[in-house]
Amino acid sequence: MSPKDHYRELCEASGPDIPVFQQAWWMDAVCAGKEWDVALATDGNRPLAALPYLIRRRFGMRYIIQPQLTQFSGPVFFFPSDISERRRADFEHSACETLIAQLKKLGTDYFCQRFSPTITDWLPFYWAGFSQTTRYTYRIDDISDPARVFESFDRTKERQRRIRRIADQYTVDTAVPSDVFVKFHSDYWNSRGQKDITPPDLMKRVIDTATARNQGITLGLRDNQGNLQAAWFAVYDSHCAHALLSAKAPNVQSADISALLIWRLIETLSTRTDAFDFEGSMEPTLEYFYRSFGAIQVPLMEVSKIDNPIFPLLLKLRR
Repeated sequence: MSPKDHYRELCEASGPDIPVFQQAWWMDAVCAGKEWDVALATDGNRPLAALPYLIRRRFGMRYIIQPQLTQFSGPVFFFPSDISERRRADFEHSACETLIAQLKKLGTDYFCQRFSPTITDWLPFYWAGFSQTTRYTYRIDDISDPARVFESFDRTKERQRRIRRIADQYTVDTAVPSDVFVKFHSDYWNSRGQKDITPPDLMKRVIDTATARNQGITLGLRDNQGNLQAAWFAVYDSHCAHALLSAKAPNVQSADISALLIWRLIETLSTRTDAFDFEGSMEPTLEYFYRSFGAIQVPLMEVSKIDNPIFPLLLKLRR
């Protein structure tokens, strides 16, 4: 059995306990038509850790990068149930050394992945010559009590007042069809004079796959005439939901409807998962908007390594 097939079995056995972005089905969806594989560390037949990756080719170079719509990748650990906190670091270091050795055998020119926020120790990668930079997302750690979450929005309470003021103007659609969402999303960016950077086929495939597995939701707000005014697509596992794609009707300018949509999304997901991740931006205005919902800043490590000195020129060409 290949490492990739073994990993598929592990994902099916573990279900939504493995983060959604590191699931085999997710990699199939976001990497369709591309090449993805997995580095797998085992002790006999017992899995220790895995690292799924997308490998691309251009100008005769091979490189590993983050797939589109995928907030994080990096190692997934399969800890023994009886492991002590003291032994966790030893376990992680040993497993990562095996993963890194397998990555080196690929002979790629470049590696870059953002690791899950749960990964706080990148020492084995540092020892192997990788570099690291910190990025940020924003999370509400516990959404089990929606009323409490709502009260944590914006300490001035202005956010709550604005949401209450418009709430009865819209009905919630918890199953916006993927083709409707894709067109709505593209129309939104076109109305702003910009090209939608998410390919329609990728968007539809990810939405259809995630919703079919009960790990995705496309939630919209419709006005009193039934017209879609705002929509958001989120994916989730047993630990966290991730708000991935959003759009508003071209005539909607106020941020209040976005705030109402976020609230309805959190409310709907509160019985399905533990936390809510805004897929935080490093953009100042978005950073403040997400933080105003009572979300906390969560760091993610972006780990990279250039093995071919010509590769930085390729990065410039891609821009």
